[in-house]
Amino acid sequence: MTSSTEKPASADPAETAAPSGLSATPAPRTAKAKNKAVPVTPTSTSTLVNRLWSYCELLRHSGVSTLDYVEQLTYLLFLKMADERANRPAAFRRNAPEQPLVPEGRDWKSLTTRSAEALLDHYEFILKDLGQRGGTMLGEVFTKAQNKIHEPAVLDRLIKDLIDPNTWTTEKQDLKGDAYEGLLQRGAEDRKTGAGQYFTPRPLIDAMVDCVQPKLGETITDPACGTGGFLIAAHAHLVQNYEDELYGDKGRALQTGAITGYELVRETGRLALMNMLLHGIGHSEAKPLITIQDSLARPPKRHYDIVLANPPFGVGSVTGESYTSRTDFWVPTTNKQLNFVQHIYNLLKTNGRAALVLPDNVLFEGGAGETIRRNLLNLCDVHTLLRLPTGIFYANGVKANVLFFEKTGQRTGGRPGTRKLWVYDFRSDQRFTLKQRQLGRQHLDDFVAAYHSGGTDFTKRTPSDRFRAYDYDELMARDKANLDLTVLKSGASTKKYASPDVIAQEIVDELEVALAEFTAVARALKKDASPSADDK
Repeated sequence: MTSSTEKPASADPAETAAPSGLSATPAPRTAKAKNKAVPVTPTSTSTLVNRLWSYCELLRHSGVSTLDYVEQLTYLLFLKMADERANRPAAFRRNAPEQPLVPEGRDWKSLTTRSAEALLDHYEFILKDLGQRGGTMLGEVFTKAQNKIHEPAVLDRLIKDLIDPNTWTTEKQDLKGDAYEGLLQRGAEDRKTGAGQYFTPRPLIDAMVDCVQPKLGETITDPACGTGGFLIAAHAHLVQNYEDELYGDKGRALQTGAITGYELVRETGRLALMNMLLHGIGHSEAKPLITIQDSLARPPKRHYDIVLANPPFGVGSVTGESYTSRTDFWVPTTNKQLNFVQHIYNLLKTNGRAALVLPDNVLFEGGAGETIRRNLLNLCDVHTLLRLPTGIFYANGVKANVLFFEKTGQRTGGRPGTRKLWVYDFRSDQRFTLKQRQLGRQHLDDFVAAYHSGGTDFTKRTPSDRFRAYDYDELMARDKANLDLTVLKSGASTKKYASPDVIAQEIVDELEVALAEFTAVARALKKDASPSADDK
């Protein structure tokens, strides 16, 4: 096989010719014959993702696991979409770097002109060579990348029959990468792998960004960025609303650090880097915009105008011992979700804004939870709480919320930062599932309108059956400053009852949550009952 330092052999005429299915100007095509590019429409995107996913069966027989399969597909799709990006007409390159994302000889074209063992050797050469470009976004994408497809015929079919004949990007969407994101979503749906913990429903992400409304020149981060969904949505919002200003210093800053993220799991951070590059954020040879680290391990070195996040929760157990030494935290705790609330507060600049997804227990847990909530209400304008329905996350029965706040510090005269907390109840009488009734952006239109109903003065918002305000004094007088608040009484809405299959799924979700809670209690009791070292 080709060594990591060896360059590819000189290309013969066949290798220098344009690969089948690609052209310098990827104009829409409709022919579906072999070697003809098929444009990806909203309908065909789903079809292609389903086809790629079904191919997993063949790879399983070759000893490739589901997670490895998704990883290998992301390498290949990244190379293919980077090639399409480089060959877009000039009119569609406004936000793309001038140089190709992948250097010649390591790109998609170099794969399509090889077959059999030569293809397998060259693919492994690409993974190793690109992974050695340390300190760059492209190098981070391929760091420690390994080929898991060891059958040349399987790799050949995957590249030439499934990926290459199709155009994965479209001019109108300016490389939104819907097919690529669809593949990531399918990976998240595979609950047995635990990948769903990294995936936040896109309609929810878009609604949160629409509420926060990032402005050009502001710095944005996600301390638990997963595959980068919040960062990409924030960037899309800026491009849509500030298109004419993207060529100034503030626009250029979007490519060099105005939008950054942090991720604990290297494989997930790799997907985030791919996703960002394919959406025109950052440069392949520039410093990575995603940092692989434990965000909670130490105080932040940089502060931001906006934090958007869905910190990990509901999966596994965390000791959190290293986090109790954080001197910038209000209170030491081993609860990871409560630590993220404290960390996000410290990430914000004064007057910085945050929107984060949190499980219900953060709203009512005593001890450290109460201390954190009281400090948050005093030192921030905690102005909005969105109660989310079950059935929208890939972990069954998750009960979550979105908390919006601004870091104000105490006002003049010691007045607390929070005046009113507005609660929007999107949980009561709302039923969603991942199959029969998926959450769509339109389902959150009423909330976004309610969020902005008071303009910049949140105290002048318009109340409704689902939207009402709680005064600061009322919140602080509640037992443990409990924020587990409701607005709409169950059964009070005029909505029709859900279909029996949706109700049945909701019951299943509730039972799974209850089972998980009982399991946690049983483990805690078992741990407490275990003899200590002194008893032995």
